[in-house]
Amino acid sequence: MKLKEIAARLECKIEGDPDLEITGVAGIEDAQLGQLTFLSNRRYRLEVAKTRASAIIVGLNEEDIPLPLLRAEDPYLAFAHAIELFYRAPRYDAGIHPAAVVSKSARIPADAHVGPFCFIDDDVVIGNHAVLHSFVSIYRDARIGDDFFAHSHSVVRENCQIGDRVILQNGAVVGADGFGFAREKNGRWRKMQQMGPAIIEDDVEIQANSAVDRATVGETRIGRGAKIDNLVQVGHACKVGEDTLLCGQVGLAGSSVIGNRCIMAGQSAAAGHLHIGDGTVLTAQSAVSHDVPEGAVYSGSPAFENKQWLRATGVFHRLPDLQRELRALEKEVVRLRAEIDKR
Repeated sequence: MKLKEIAARLECKIEGDPDLEITGVAGIEDAQLGQLTFLSNRRYRLEVAKTRASAIIVGLNEEDIPLPLLRAEDPYLAFAHAIELFYRAPRYDAGIHPAAVVSKSARIPADAHVGPFCFIDDDVVIGNHAVLHSFVSIYRDARIGDDFFAHSHSVVRENCQIGDRVILQNGAVVGADGFGFAREKNGRWRKMQQMGPAIIEDDVEIQANSAVDRATVGETRIGRGAKIDNLVQVGHACKVGEDTLLCGQVGLAGSSVIGNRCIMAGQSAAAGHLHIGDGTVLTAQSAVSHDVPEGAVYSGSPAFENKQWLRATGVFHRLPDLQRELRALEKEVVRLRAEIDKR
């Protein structure tokens, strides 16, 4: 594909040979001749001079680039579209594999692909163009929209609802029982029945080995466009807002409410029954135990405002020196008091 064709498809401004032939895409450190790369993080600026790529996507104001280039408002997003120009996802033929088990009462469209060892229970409804790869389990009365893609060993439990264009990566579980137990007088734990479904809205992706638990009562809901990384735990009756990112190993205790367009970075966590406002960012390994206002950036455990946290951690690294200075001052005070007493 010629560079000018890529520029037109990506709506980028081209600088350099428009007839340059591009055969693929790659990261800036691994790119070879004929490939297109990108620069969006200034940490990789020095790699531009060393890359073997034939062309590069850069920002609107980037200068001194020794390669043919495409200028984009958001190079990372433009590169994401460029990948789609060269990558062809596997196609799956319509039909139900002989090794799949499908209830007679399930409604499966003719264009669906149901792979080997899948199980589809009674009264399940699945929309058009679905792909269930292999070993996928759909429990009874589940409702699933169009363009559903379920990778191997993913599960949708009973009565759960899945919107359109939802992707479940390997081992994702939607609607497993929430962690609800009541202590009896004898000290033993009594399981509380988890009656409420998990509801996954349109354009959500849940990645490998993550769990979205069903609710004790009410519902657990993942908003439109939310993305859930690997090994994330969403507790019962949580609400996750639209276009929110939950990164790897995030944990939400039951009944947490996360706003729209939030980012919870890796291993961050929220205690139960709290509200995190729209547009909030929790940095890696932060843990909040109280409500967080809209648009805040919090860090630490227990988490507090990021700018204050940065100052606090700056002081933390100086504590040994501060301790030595304090001890020296204490000794000086003792010496001065002793002199005063002698007088």
